[in-house]
Amino acid sequence: MHARQDLPATGTRICLPSGHFGTVRYVGPVDATAGLWLGVEWDDPNRGKHDGIKDGKRYFECRIPNSGSFIRPSSSICYGCSFLEALNNKYVEVAHGTASREKIILGSSNGAIEVEAVNLDKIRDKFANLERLREVSLDNEKVSTGNDPGQILSACPNIRGLDLSATLLSNWDVVAMITVELPQLERLALNRNRLQPPPSQLRASPFLRLSELQLNGTFTSWEEFTSIASFIPQLRVAELGYNGLRFLSNAKVSAVLARIDVLNFDSNELGDWRHTNGALEPCTSLQQLILSSNGIGEIPSLGSYPSPLRGLRVLSLSSNKLHNLGDIDRLYEWCPQLESLRLTNNPLTEAHDLSRNTRQQVIAKIPPLRVLDATAISARERSDSELYYLSLVAKTVPGGDEDRMKEHPQWTTLCTKHGRPDESTADQSGRLSKYLIDVNIHRCSDPPGSRFTPELEESLMSSTSLRVLSTMKLGLLRLKLIKAPGVGKNPRNRDATYVWLRMGDDTLAPLQDDEQELGWWGIENGSHVVIYIAHQN
Repeated sequence: MHARQDLPATGTRICLPSGHFGTVRYVGPVDATAGLWLGVEWDDPNRGKHDGIKDGKRYFECRIPNSGSFIRPSSSICYGCSFLEALNNKYVEVAHGTASREKIILGSSNGAIEVEAVNLDKIRDKFANLERLREVSLDNEKVSTGNDPGQILSACPNIRGLDLSATLLSNWDVVAMITVELPQLERLALNRNRLQPPPSQLRASPFLRLSELQLNGTFTSWEEFTSIASFIPQLRVAELGYNGLRFLSNAKVSAVLARIDVLNFDSNELGDWRHTNGALEPCTSLQQLILSSNGIGEIPSLGSYPSPLRGLRVLSLSSNKLHNLGDIDRLYEWCPQLESLRLTNNPLTEAHDLSRNTRQQVIAKIPPLRVLDATAISARERSDSELYYLSLVAKTVPGGDEDRMKEHPQWTTLCTKHGRPDESTADQSGRLSKYLIDVNIHRCSDPPGSRFTPELEESLMSSTSLRVLSTMKLGLLRLKLIKAPGVGKNPRNRDATYVWLRMGDDTLAPLQDDEQELGWWGIENGSHVVIYIAHQN
């Protein structure tokens, strides 16, 4: 039987022997049962059974539906340890004594190789010097409290980077108790924690030099983030991915927001482009923005208002729902200085007719762009893309310049740069064919030999034709091959995609340098390329 003084307070973080983390939301009796219970909201909703309601009576509330349950108080419940206890457990290994020789097993040998080592205690002593630590990871080490004032500062004053992800920290006061004693701290990761909303005041100067803060998977709201950011005067990089954010509202505007360079909102639900970027207006120094996997379906016209993203250089919009190339024209209105863009896994980049020449058109539509989908844009590729784009517009949009400018805002600028395309020959067999080549792609189930033999041809899994620019880099061709039907979209396949060029004498030449263009490799119209993809999914 547990006395009430032995029970945790509400808000306490706990961990079960099964590895499940949770937050105590209720302590007390439950109707029609004997004894005391803990009402817990679990980090993993699959561990829960309800949202705090038992037999029609509400005992506590959960942020995530059906993530709560009741458990009995137990000595097996872990309430965590202090920062220094976790640090010593991980980084300080007890000396083995005076023996100068020890036998150790090489970890990569799965126990098969045993070697004899000399004077390992000297190495242990070196690593046991916590003052030397610069980067510390206590991820999943169940830290729940700080230490007495001065102890952390005395033990490890030189930590620059600290990972306190997936711990039992419950509130920002405890975080501040630790960081205030780390005067050199620049980077702090608090991913996958469940911290209570920040208070209106924190202890003096807990984050003086902190420039990077990670709060991924913490369900921190934009209002809570902007409140805590006001205590971090040097903040430059902030990560708020996987937080279930739908809107960025009720921000506490401070001078700190104006200094932030990088914001990461990966895998939230920020589908309203105009609202999201309107909320970022205080972030006047923003250089990099990650909005991957947010369900963004369109980019509206900027209108007559100044863009809050006018200084943005790097943007990720991968794995959204963009399907119209007109969105790219409007994106340039919002981001006139954009240099790097990710668009993979949007409908407009997938393997079908709409996406066949998407890369060339995106390059032509955004003049300052230097990198697209992690592949650099060479001067030659830009020139070829712009020429192709001019030909495409001349072929598909009837009327004069005014009509074409409505749908293609770069038309006049590119005509001035390259000259007007010869519209009399801008048909299916005209200017387009000057910049595109058809490459025959043959996929085999096993690595081929050194020659393209009749036996190899008979065993091919598939053969198809791919129309590409001769200025395309080999790395981008690998990506296109991954997206081909039946190959799968596991990004790891890029490194496991092997490519050979069939030469005139039927020998197979391996192609390995992803930075070289197809034309450099000798790939031309009608060339035959053999591919093998290992570890397919």
